[in-house]
Amino acid sequence: MCGIVGYVGPRQAQDVLLDGLARLEYRGYDSAGLAVLGAGGLKLVRRVGKIDRLREAVRAAPLPGHVGIGHTRWATHGLPSEENAHPHADCSGKIALVHNGIIENHRTLRERLASSGHTFKSQTDTEALVHLVEERYQGDLVAAVRRALAETQGAFAIAVIHADHPDEIVVARKGSPLVIGILPGEGLVASDAPALLPYTRDFCFLSDGEVARVRPGKVELWDPEGTPKKPEFRHVPWDPLTAEKQGYRHFMEKEIHEQSQAVADTLRGQLWSPWEGGLSEDYLKEVDHIYLIACGTSYHAALVAEYLWEPLLGIPVAAEIASEFRYKAPAVGPRALVVAVSQSGETVDTLMAVREARARGAKALTVTNIVGSALARESDGVVYTRAGLEIGVAASKTFTAQLAALALLGLKLARARGVISQARLEAELETLSRGPALLVKALELEKPVEELAERFYQKSDFLYLARGILYPMALEGALKLKEISYIHAEGYPAGEMKHGPIALIDEEMPVVFLASREELWDKSLANMEEVRARRGILIVFADQDHPELRRLADHVVLLPPAPRPLVPLVFAPPLQLLAYHIARLRGTDVDQPRNLAKTVTVE
Repeated sequence: MCGIVGYVGPRQAQDVLLDGLARLEYRGYDSAGLAVLGAGGLKLVRRVGKIDRLREAVRAAPLPGHVGIGHTRWATHGLPSEENAHPHADCSGKIALVHNGIIENHRTLRERLASSGHTFKSQTDTEALVHLVEERYQGDLVAAVRRALAETQGAFAIAVIHADHPDEIVVARKGSPLVIGILPGEGLVASDAPALLPYTRDFCFLSDGEVARVRPGKVELWDPEGTPKKPEFRHVPWDPLTAEKQGYRHFMEKEIHEQSQAVADTLRGQLWSPWEGGLSEDYLKEVDHIYLIACGTSYHAALVAEYLWEPLLGIPVAAEIASEFRYKAPAVGPRALVVAVSQSGETVDTLMAVREARARGAKALTVTNIVGSALARESDGVVYTRAGLEIGVAASKTFTAQLAALALLGLKLARARGVISQARLEAELETLSRGPALLVKALELEKPVEELAERFYQKSDFLYLARGILYPMALEGALKLKEISYIHAEGYPAGEMKHGPIALIDEEMPVVFLASREELWDKSLANMEEVRARRGILIVFADQDHPELRRLADHVVLLPPAPRPLVPLVFAPPLQLLAYHIARLRGTDVDQPRNLAKTVTVE
């Protein structure tokens, strides 16, 4: 959730850290801070709010020095305040630490450390860890960190600096991502690769339990048992310019308009290539149940895949919310395949669900946008979407890239299981290849969608309805509106409307109905009639015109017709644009909506 940056080398550390934090602000923006080691010792500066406030403070009182760590916070323990902002320092003022994650036994540690004379200045779980490092320090910072972490329960990514070690940063991870970049004479660390893209595109992704010492031009790495290992670097093919708005008002607006390219790149990268990993056709033929596990927007993509895959594969397929899956003692075994869907590949609930399933004998396949992420490394196979860097917290192009990748993956699974002919496979692949062009047409509808936003942006409640494969899109449309405009919105299967939500409908309620000629068209018209009878304001997104539709709807947006596997893909951009323009008109922070973070690495 939080963002970490570290630098050691010849540049002024404060400049590198501030630049990196700005690129990571989507991970958290309650508060931010820096710790820099210079000639005057270790200096800290922290501010509540976004990075600009920290930048102003540093401009007023610079922190010269060539090694430092920075942090942007998404609060878990303790309110957003200067005292609770990271970095945290020990009693001696020589050690500073930043942390992403949750220290579950922090209360026990705090009580014990306080009784030993340590003074606490914050309400955070993190401060217990920096005092624990202080207590275990005996001249070797790596050894102190390892000893401290051995007493720690929970999830973390940390970076630590010490005044007596002016040329090193010690980092470690368990459950939260951390990457290292090395240049001649320079070392960098960060929670996410985007923070380091101006400097390098080659990264060492730490695995759980690993500890590293980063020095100028060098990294030393130890596995969870303390055995030295050779760092492995992977190339991330992202252009730093993708992190710029390029004339758009918001990153989200830019990323919505990049969806055609994201889907084209995803399909091009996966059409004929196998997934990475070791899932054999013999194993896939024995699979008798598939679970798709995900959170948030990725769960909606997984739910679309459930609608596509079950009739195609002829076995039970169930989309499951990852945060619930692992706690219900799932009945998975060696003949179950778990497909994890995660934009970041680091979502802790999804990662824990995969571990639970694999411990019970199932195999796992991950769909993610991030090369080298934890889910990619811990699964038996991985399919990469090729959406590129997404800065906006609310997912847009990564969602449609997931839809494309999952549609394609379903066909590959069907072929591996021998339930689809080669001729039909090629026909279906040809159908999927039409996706990018259809997205271009869907994005051309921005003007009528913006007009709807201008008409309804002051409403306080929305209801989204759909049937069949468009039901997940109703959920996603409502989620997007909630996330970025702070309007209460709910998505429902249209057939369930009369079992409760119909009580909410009156002449003030906008009801967004999604209807396709490919999915229960006549029943959808009947549900619209029910809305009309309660005087709801009926806004219909549909892929065919019809006299009855025109009679019932107050407003109609006609989408390009698409074959069933591509219907969700076509409906996604107008729903995103409706949420985007409503949020823009309401003056909310579109790219960094309150209380949210791009990657959720805490339970």
